This record gives sequence, C-alpha cells and structure tokens, in this order.
Amino acid sequence: MFKLDEIQRRLIAEVAGLHKVPIGAYNFRANSQLAGRNSTANIEISSKDDGSGIDIRIKDGTKNESVHIPVVLSASGIKETVYNDFYIGENCDVVIVAGCGIDNCGNQDSEHDGIHRFFVGKNSKIKYVEKHYGSGDGAGQRILNPVTEVSLNDDSFMEMEMVQIKGVDSTKRVTTAELKAGAKIIVRERLMTHGAQKAFSTYKITLDGENSGADVVSRGVAKEKSYQKLDLCVIGNAPCNGHTECDSIIMDEGKILAVPSLEANHVDAVLFHEAAIGKIAGDQLIKLMTLGLTAQEAEEQIISGFLK
Repeated sequence: MFKLDEIQRRLIAEVAGLHKVPIGAYNFRANSQLAGRNSTANIEISSKDDGSGIDIRIKDGTKNESVHIPVVLSASGIKETVYNDFYIGENCDVVIVAGCGIDNCGNQDSEHDGIHRFFVGKNSKIKYVEKHYGSGDGAGQRILNPVTEVSLNDDSFMEMEMVQIKGVDSTKRVTTAELKAGAKIIVRERLMTHGAQKAFSTYKITLDGENSGADVVSRGVAKEKSYQKLDLCVIGNAPCNGHTECDSIIMDEGKILAVPSLEANHVDAVLFHEAAIGKIAGDQLIKLMTLGLTAQEAEEQIISGFLK
C-alpha cells in the first residue's frame, strides 16, 4: 500500500481499518511525509501552501462517498503539528475516517498534534471516526494531542466516534462544536488507559440555534496507575436539548476525575447530565468464570463489552 512498510501498514489497519487502498478520496501520511493521495470528482484534497496540513473540499450534494486521512509515525523522535480543514457543502452525506497510530521503539518521544476543523453546510450529514493507537517497546513516549473544531450550519448533523484504543502514553483531547438552528451532534467517546498513562479529554458544545441538540456519551477505563480527566460542558443559548453522560470503570490504582458542566442561557434550554464511576462488579466476574473463563479473561470480556 503506497510507500508504507509493514509496521506502518499495521498501524493503518488499527486506526483506519484499512488493509488495501480504499475506494474514494484519501490522504495517507507516514513519518511526516505524504504516502499517498487521491481526490475524486466531488472531493478535492490539496496541501496547504505553507505545508502545515491539507484542505478537504466536498461539493454540494455529495452523497455516499468517503474520505480517509490516517497518519502513522514509526520513527522515534518525530514531533509534528498538522492542520486539516474540511469544507463540506450543502446537502451532503459522507463518512470521514481519520486517526493516528504511533509505533515507538526508540528512546525519544514521538508526538502528533492534529487540528481538524469542520465547516459543515446546511442539511449535510457527516459521520466522523477518529481512532488513536500506540505500540512499540521503546522508552520514548507516544503522545497524541487531537483538537477537533466543528461548525454546524442549519439542519446539519454530525456523528462523531472518538476512540483511544491503547498504548498512548499522554493525550490532551479538545473538542469544540457550535450548532446553528436545527443542527444536531452525537458524540461517542471510548477511552482506555493503563500503566502510568495520562488522558485529558475536554468537550465544549455550544447550542446557539433554535431546536439544536447534542448527545455526548463518554466511556473510559483506567487501569493500573493511569489517570483520566474529563471536562464536559454543554451550553444552551436557545431553545435546545442537550444530554451528556460519563461512565467510567476504575481498576487497580487508577484515578478518574469527571467534571460535568451545564450552562443554560435561555429559558427553553433543556440540558441534563448523567455520570458514574465504579469498579467491575464481582458478580459479573463470577458469572463469566462459571462459564469457563479465567478471571483475566472475564475482566477483558467485560471491558470489551463496556467500550463497544
């Protein structure tokens, strides 16, 4: 696949689910270099003039098409900041798959900071999938700091799947969204940390338009001595509906801090929040162990189901 070695191909499979060249538009980046690109009649991908990232322009009325823009780092010591801007026309229905995988077998830290900005036109529907993954046995850290900024025009819709699979030593995840009249956003975050990893996740969703809505659900598992902090804020500035939910499993010596925040600035803003942090129930483990699983296998099965 393009100019990718075996390790880079494995990372691509982890973060983008790709084992061959995808159909449609794509931009592959490996160790800070372009590894492959394709535009279509309706989706144009071009490099920014200063080389700091790419622009993706999707024409009005584009439907049933996809864009893949994964990034992989397999060399120790790489640190990069990339700006990717999505200009999505009106009446579109597209899937966008991003994500970054880092394999660090060296002693230097490797870091990718990706800033993705979405400008979504009226009546458009977008599904956005972003997965992060780390591997490698080196002493250098695997650092990912994604920033996602979303602007949803009238009656548009965006579904976001934000996933950190494993192996990321440090991450600061910042997501903001501003919604106009009739716009809706659904966010599903899944996050797992282990060892001494740290993860900070911040969401700020602003509902500016009448009948706008947000449904944000974050699920996290903190193992061993890892730490997670979630700041989740929904602001209602108009007649709107907002729901947030934080569910976390804490294990070993892990620590989790959830900071929910709701701000209503209009009498017809309806906002509510749910939150829970706890350990795996003993009766769940016992039930699975009676079916022949070991304690570790039962634990893994419960976590896998929780993070689906």
